[in-house]
Amino acid sequence: MSDAETPLPQPLLEDAELDLLDDFLDSEQVDVDALDLIGAHGFLVALAVAPRDTPAAAWVAELFHGDPAFADDAERETILGLLERLRHNAIEVLEAGGLPELPFELELAGSAPQETQIGDWCAGFMEGVFLDEAAWFADDEEAAATLLLPFMLLSGLFDDEPDMAELAGDATRLEGLVTQLPELVLDLYLHYRVPPETPKPRPRRKQPAGHGKGKR
Repeated sequence: MSDAETPLPQPLLEDAELDLLDDFLDSEQVDVDALDLIGAHGFLVALAVAPRDTPAAAWVAELFHGDPAFADDAERETILGLLERLRHNAIEVLEAGGLPELPFELELAGSAPQETQIGDWCAGFMEGVFLDEAAWFADDEEAAATLLLPFMLLSGLFDDEPDMAELAGDATRLEGLVTQLPELVLDLYLHYRVPPETPKPRPRRKQPAGHGKGKR
């Protein structure tokens, strides 16, 4: 896709809404192992792409690593509502063939991915995959592995695996993957959520009149 054809990434929440989520996820009201804003953003985008829906109760518990200490019902409704809207907005953007805006600059600037927000986001994305791993790899394991490879590489979660270590050491390759992240998310969505078009039945060719009959 050329630059002229590439749609501008669209934000999934307003800046003020992201700030609100950031403050809550960074507060003492949530478990120390809960995902931060960047990880939660990746996690919810993965849920938007996922081959099948995960019940809200399951993904909320995973994101927060338990139950947050909401101040009251209003805060619970606000925070959970923002998280669900982020996921829903990602689906809407991707369904329209758009690109999600990611909450960080798409460049490593010489840093290892796991030392950046890019790595945090991809690690959150992979947490979303792990939540229902069987579904992601059920139909075409090879295609799934290929499509998920950039996210796995940039997450830093697989650096101990020999095959990944070599790829993870290729700084030029990694930088290229980072700039493509929004497009790679759309590729995954199209693979999992948009069924291939059913080929139209070919019209049967009519036999010319008298075909096959012997000559008089």
